[in-house]
Amino acid sequence: MVSTIWILLLLALLAANLPWFSERLFYVIPLAKKTKAIGWCLLELIVLYFVMGAIGIYAERATMGQVAPQNWEFYAVTACLFIVFAFPGFVYRQFWK
Repeated sequence: MVSTIWILLLLALLAANLPWFSERLFYVIPLAKKTKAIGWCLLELIVLYFVMGAIGIYAERATMGQVAPQNWEFYAVTACLFIVFAFPGFVYRQFWK
């Protein structure tokens, strides 16, 4: 169980930084411009947040057998954590490139 939590945290860290390291949308769709605008990166970040949520729900159901009910506070904290996880990729793309 503890290893599942660490794997999910590392996967979230990776997923939060993915939008900042590619000029393609979701690493697949080429865009008309050479550089990807920050709006596209934020859209990818939101989509990846929900993908990670789905993976987390699946992992919880697979390891515990049921999913604990969550209130809005849980989603606010996890969204903020995901944004903090995305900070290194944002700094790399916006300030170092």
